Amino acid sequence: MPLALFALTIAAYAIGTTEFVIVGLLPTVANDLHITLPLAGLIVSVYALGVTFGAPILTALTGRIERKPLLLGLMALFIVGNGMAALSTGYEFLLVARVLSAFAHGVFFSVGSTIAADLVPENRRASAIAMMFMGLTVAIVTGVPLGTLIGQTFGWRATFAAVAILGVIAFAGIALLLPSNLKKAPPAGIGEQLRVLGSGRLLIVFAMTALGYGGTFVAFTFLASILQDVTGFAASAVSLILVLYGIAIAIGNVVGGRLANGNPVKALTWLFLAQAIVLVLFSFTAVSPWLAIPTLAALGFLSFANVPGLQLYVVQLAREVRPAAVDVASALNIAAFNLGIAAGAWIGGLVVESSLGLGATPWVGAILVVGALVLTLWSGVLDRRSAPVAQSASCAA
Repeated sequence: MPLALFALTIAAYAIGTTEFVIVGLLPTVANDLHITLPLAGLIVSVYALGVTFGAPILTALTGRIERKPLLLGLMALFIVGNGMAALSTGYEFLLVARVLSAFAHGVFFSVGSTIAADLVPENRRASAIAMMFMGLTVAIVTGVPLGTLIGQTFGWRATFAAVAILGVIAFAGIALLLPSNLKKAPPAGIGEQLRVLGSGRLLIVFAMTALGYGGTFVAFTFLASILQDVTGFAASAVSLILVLYGIAIAIGNVVGGRLANGNPVKALTWLFLAQAIVLVLFSFTAVSPWLAIPTLAALGFLSFANVPGLQLYVVQLAREVRPAAVDVASALNIAAFNLGIAAGAWIGGLVVESSLGLGATPWVGAILVVGALVLTLWSGVLDRRSAPVAQSASCAA
């Protein structure tokens, strides 16, 4: 893999830490700010919504900016957002700080995915995207448990201060490692951007992304509370369990990228099926420490294994149906990922507040993943129907 990919991975590590560390800190933040657990869960939803709406809009607005200065500016905004979170004195100010960080997140991954894919040969593009997203998975392995430990020891604000320092390191990595002559796609016009949303094929993939990725977050958002209140682990043990969960995610991300290199639809079909089964299983094993740990490891493996395939699939389809707006389509898929997170966290909060309680969040999430599985099968059928038409048109040309 090119050295430039490591610069993207470093930045993804910083962004992944700030996105997911709140999961381990949710009980701590709720207690400190004197808010309910579902209200604290909205911190996850607000961040995800900031990415959802910020990614496509800001990607389109920044289309004429050179790639390297754009990424440097995004990391500067990321540093400011996390610095504000570290200084926040109330719930509302923290939400504003999270939204600023989310704006940087959305554009970075939408642009970074296309850059990563263009840095390598075509048959390694899924692996290159997986390499960049490895920053997210390594953040879950190390950044989230360490950030959770820092927050439990020194207060949650210290965690965001540490994340701001990570942003400074990422800024330096981009400045030093990323080449200045990065390929830039021509900015898409407003009409072309709207036509991306008008593509039924792309909308199916966006829905696959939102449901498949968001299904896990119905339970994952409240994982620390599940481990403490349902399984019975001490708060000090949560950080160690998050390390195991993160290691499984990292392995799944790499394996998922390799599986998707050949046929992303086939890979996604099996991954979604397995993910739904394990989520249902976790509903029953969460009450037992000995059974919950291996189930969480399997769930971690599957949680991110679908990410490279989903991102590669939308880029492939966009190049076929909307070739003038591949960056916008990529941004909208990043938005779909985070729309799924926002919806998953919100639905999880509703489940927690209801009579079902924390223990029901996994099987409720499985219902969303089954929806993604159905859409994947449908999209595969549409691919097979369109293949002969495209081949005939190619022969005629």
